[in-house]
Amino acid sequence: MRKSTQAIHTAYQQPDAYRSLSMPVYHAAAYEFEDATVMADAFCGRIDRPDYSRVTNPTVTYFEKKVAELTGAATVTALNSGMAAISNALMAVAAAGRNVVTSRHLFGNTYALLAKTLQRFGVEARFCDLTQVDEVRAAVDEGTCCIFLEIITNPQMEVADLSALAEVAHAHGIPLIADTTVIPFTCFSARELGVDVEIVSSTKYLSGGATSIGGLIIDYGTCPDFGHTVKSELLFNLGAYMTPHVAYMQNLGLETLEVRYAKQAENALALAQRLCTLPEIRRVNYVGLPDNPYHALAVKQFGPTAGAMLTIDLADRDACFRFINRLQLIHRATNLFDNRSLAIHPASTIFGLFTDAQRRAMDVLDTTVRLSVGLEDVEDLFEDIRQAVQG
Repeated sequence: MRKSTQAIHTAYQQPDAYRSLSMPVYHAAAYEFEDATVMADAFCGRIDRPDYSRVTNPTVTYFEKKVAELTGAATVTALNSGMAAISNALMAVAAAGRNVVTSRHLFGNTYALLAKTLQRFGVEARFCDLTQVDEVRAAVDEGTCCIFLEIITNPQMEVADLSALAEVAHAHGIPLIADTTVIPFTCFSARELGVDVEIVSSTKYLSGGATSIGGLIIDYGTCPDFGHTVKSELLFNLGAYMTPHVAYMQNLGLETLEVRYAKQAENALALAQRLCTLPEIRRVNYVGLPDNPYHALAVKQFGPTAGAMLTIDLADRDACFRFINRLQLIHRATNLFDNRSLAIHPASTIFGLFTDAQRRAMDVLDTTVRLSVGLEDVEDLFEDIRQAVQG
């Protein structure tokens, strides 16, 4: 089946007693077993049976199964947020005395996880320019546990060469771990580009319009013991498993993902093109524009669409605040890829607790507004932005 069909018709693990067309929500904490032997086999992983919903639940398992079939993954682990997916994935490979080679161009909490939280446990973050392969090669050594990046950085909109980074990582026997949230996994193959572990904030496109918070670790089975560590250690010991009702909502969202994404990506490109005509906007940063420095690489890696996130730069911070305050249709809110369009000033919000020097090092500018483009009519979105920038 093609992916749009498979997202709807993935078979259940077991036939439903009532032949429900939607996977039921198993709001249960525990499950009864026929006898002590079956119970022991389930708890020790010798048979595939749910034992306790903190670590396995039929509704969540079905969501994981569907993602695995769509991506070709060896294992998929559904967690309760995108940050949980990032932290669990990094903890699966990191240890005291090891280092992570990554970029300063990261989402604020991801940067803080690497630079602050994991550092307290003896894990070093080595920040370098991932678009310069020689710099990456120089940063990797025998203590490096992985190379980690976002495929289109938020909010800098930088794109690195995944195949080149994978070559460096694999030459040292370490995985390339990539946060691919910005482009849906149904639209390109991270595995074919050399990514070993894919991280997705399923809160975004997959949830079907910001219905719920979740995250996915998509493991392609190319990193020895990674999947076993996640499933048999971290899932049990950290307690970040997705809840069944969230899995139910995100499974429904996955069924309409391709239709919604196609419209959002189409809207984002059309809007970016129109915004280039407004003299009050000093820069439109969207990799779908042909004159964007990362456009050719993005097309090569991700295909014809470039996601539904773009940024604009205005004169200064005050101009950004005035613009945001004047918006009438676009919502003043965080998150990405809601059905509704959203606007936020990253420097004062997502990165608001960083110092000026830290923001400069991360290229998070006071002049930048981030836009998440939704499903509205693009003419209405353009008119709202036009009236907001023109005052």
